[in-house]
Amino acid sequence: MTLIVGVTGGIGSGKSAATDHFASLGITIVDADLVSRIIVEPGRPALTAIAEHFGAEILQADGQLDRAVLRQKVFTDSAEREWLEQLTHPLIGEEIIRQLAQSQSAYTILASPLLLETSQKDLCAITVVVDVPEELQLQRTMARDANDEAQVRRIMAAQMSRQQRLQLADEVVDNSGDLAGLYGRVEQLHQQFLEQCSI
Repeated sequence: MTLIVGVTGGIGSGKSAATDHFASLGITIVDADLVSRIIVEPGRPALTAIAEHFGAEILQADGQLDRAVLRQKVFTDSAEREWLEQLTHPLIGEEIIRQLAQSQSAYTILASPLLLETSQKDLCAITVVVDVPEELQLQRTMARDANDEAQVRRIMAAQMSRQQRLQLADEVVDNSGDLAGLYGRVEQLHQQFLEQCSI
């Protein structure tokens, strides 16, 4: 398997903008958020279990999971969040490993908001944290997702603290500036990772 680089960051930090740029440089991205959607597609056992647990209101008219309703339930009740994580995390882990094994690029990125909180970090040789100050996280997330401040703060509180993330990082990408600055830092890391692969 190729070198695996984990990329994480709090909500609204710009993790996706960073990984999109790595992708434009020809690097395979395995995205835990996308994987978490795959495992709850209609017809999958996880969606059936979620609907049985939370009731039919968790489903949209077309049978898809209503993520907004689910988010509301799990971020207001930690026991419900734990139940959901115990169901989904092992399934997400299996799908991530399957996708990593299929990667053909020089190195592979595992992008995950919960990289450091879960065993996903054990899959990675290097951990990159995309970082912004918390107030900027809040502003960007409210603008992007049309969530109110209280909801965004609940999500941020459920994630690892910024300080903990930075302590666990091998590399930090400061994304408090513009996209040009972000892309420049990504390109610098890209060269560094390519050199590590060729050692």
